Amino acid sequence: MDLYEGIINRQSIRGFLAKDILRGDIEEILKVAGNSPSYTNTQPWDVAVVSGTRKNKLSEKLLELAKSETPPKPDIDFPVDWPSEMEKRTREHGARRLKILGIAREDKVERKKFNLMNYEFYGAPCVAFLFMEKNLSGWSIFDMGLFAQNFILAAYSKGIGSCIQASVTGYAGEIKKFLEIDSKKKLIACISLGYPDFNARLNSYRSIKKELNEYFVWYE
Repeated sequence: MDLYEGIINRQSIRGFLAKDILRGDIEEILKVAGNSPSYTNTQPWDVAVVSGTRKNKLSEKLLELAKSETPPKPDIDFPVDWPSEMEKRTREHGARRLKILGIAREDKVERKKFNLMNYEFYGAPCVAFLFMEKNLSGWSIFDMGLFAQNFILAAYSKGIGSCIQASVTGYAGEIKKFLEIDSKKKLIACISLGYPDFNARLNSYRSIKKELNEYFVWYE
């Protein structure tokens, strides 16, 4: 896979084929991601991969929490507000995704159903949870982002789609308890993984990216 092609064409996948991912493929992807750079080579990442019956039981637990509207308590706080330009982008992004599904913004019932798909991992056969030690600094969170990006690009090179999910991390404590992960670890991200179903309506959606002149300045 050409690196440029992977970066440009990779997309968040929210519809998967009923096809398992081999453990060997996941291990190979993780070895590639393990070459990611990190602050003074600290390599803060720890990864828990869940599939099969264990994944289904975790999904049931998360759905139960979400349906009962249990307040989320993520290890990394969710944003409360955004600068106006970003707020506009995120609202447009959300509206366009709902339109793809034919869901009206005022339709609270269907929007709730759509949101609950997060806790079913969009039907993905495999889920990866990324952890690091709680007492590490923002630089380590930056390192985790580098690792996550290389992880999903390596997966893409094998034809495996991915979706980085923030909302699932709202139940970080319950996830760590279920997986028997040390409470001293901080849950950074949830990544659903599987072979893309390109007939799924949500997979026809592509987010709109900023133009180069909106974020680039050259000084001489």
